[in-house]
Amino acid sequence: MNTGAALWTGRALSGIAILFLTVDGAIKLVPIQPVTDSLRELGYPASDSLARFIGVVTLLGTALYAWSRTALLGAVLLTGLMGGAIASHLRLDHPLFSHTLFGVWLGLFLWVGLWLRLPHVRQALPISRSAP
Repeated sequence: MNTGAALWTGRALSGIAILFLTVDGAIKLVPIQPVTDSLRELGYPASDSLARFIGVVTLLGTALYAWSRTALLGAVLLTGLMGGAIASHLRLDHPLFSHTLFGVWLGLFLWVGLWLRLPHVRQALPISRSAP
């Protein structure tokens, strides 16, 4: 594996995920109508406090993910958050590829980016071509 190319590809994938999650978390901190409307549509209480809580959790997980020393913890926290979003969309029978699987796509960006940019993650989660 070309480590220079892998590093930059991992940084790019992680950067896209970090940018998206930062914007997503930030808009939940501001009490705007589309955020509370989307909570209501998903079957959650349409309150500013719930939106802010989700925004803080998103931003905290994103900050942990962005810093190399805590990136693995951030990825696990954000994976849980994506799992909740996937479950919410599944429960409401939303379109599969655009809504329900969006959390999967974002999770792939998170984990592939992490795997490519951090050697200790590659060691912990090896991908081998040969059978043991």
